[in-house]
Amino acid sequence: MSAGAAGSGGTRPAGTSGGSAGPAGALPDENAPGGAHERARPVANENWLEFRVAVDRELDAFFAAPTNAVPTSPGFPVMWERVRRQLAGGKLIRPRLTHIAWCSFAGEQTGECVRLAASFEMLHAALIVHDDVVDRDWRRRGRPTVGELFRRDAARAGAPGPEAEHAGESAAVLAGDLLLAGALRLATTCTEDPARRLAVSDVVFEAVTASAAGELDDLLLSLHRFGAEHPGVQDILDMERLKTATYSFEAPLRAGALLAGAPEDQALQLAHAGALLGVGYQVIDDVLGTFGDPEATGKSVDADLRSGKATVLTAHGMQDPEARGALADLAAGRTTVGSARSALAASGAHEVAVELATDLVDRAREALAGLPLPDTQRAELDALCHHVLNRDS
Repeated sequence: MSAGAAGSGGTRPAGTSGGSAGPAGALPDENAPGGAHERARPVANENWLEFRVAVDRELDAFFAAPTNAVPTSPGFPVMWERVRRQLAGGKLIRPRLTHIAWCSFAGEQTGECVRLAASFEMLHAALIVHDDVVDRDWRRRGRPTVGELFRRDAARAGAPGPEAEHAGESAAVLAGDLLLAGALRLATTCTEDPARRLAVSDVVFEAVTASAAGELDDLLLSLHRFGAEHPGVQDILDMERLKTATYSFEAPLRAGALLAGAPEDQALQLAHAGALLGVGYQVIDDVLGTFGDPEATGKSVDADLRSGKATVLTAHGMQDPEARGALADLAAGRTTVGSARSALAASGAHEVAVELATDLVDRAREALAGLPLPDTQRAELDALCHHVLNRDS
């Protein structure tokens, strides 16, 4: 994926894609009335609603299983309860993509796909717990993170500030490790067919490796604030694909298709569309991380700028003298996050980022158009493409 190709999406207004215009909105919701959500309502079929309940039951069963408990540890039950809570309230994008891919090639019977979908949701929880440690975020989905809860425990026990923070971060690393192990266990036991089990497991393991590499790249790219050259747009897009798009979009689609017995070439083309869609999703995520509404996103809009995170927004801002100066002043502690945000807005960074995301989603649509997908699953993917560009959380 080249930066030039990703950024050459024509001149349609930012925030629209292929005629799908509308205000920022929530995930396409089967119960949402009217507005931008109306087009998503027909694809919220009963099969999906039953499937998501089955995924929750699979996760509940995993956490309730005696083999996954450590009764001799006084701290483990608290952590286990908190990591289970970490899985609650998500949009279930990864299980839904797994379900869409499975149904595209195996029909409406879900069967063993439930456990694979649950593994991707647990993998997501593992990686965001670790990501919150790396990014030093203490709030997720509008509530304290696992690490923050343990930090508060340590503070109540009398630990001074730095020690309480260390305790919280350490507990979060362990919680993420537990979730990661659980995700891999679910993925490697999702089918009794040895060939499909191996194919699916390889996809999941590759996604974990890619995400770790992307997280490292994200960390290293942020070092630009100490004097290194700011990374370019392509470096940022490559990082976002590795860190998030692979495990969130590409892998669930590919693994779900392979589990259903799809031909390898069609599974790969579906994964390619997922990669484009996932990077577009992350570009919009960066927009929301700087210009979004914290009440809607559940996350701070200051953290990315304060930590010096390299995004397509800051990459564009570095081409503008005023924005570049504001970002330098922020890194040196000479200005506020609000002032840097205003300078980025004035540089047109918001519009450029949305236009880039729009082109990526359009290219994902083109890749999907070449696949023999059933009407229901095609409509679901079309609704997801619309959602990527029209969400507020």
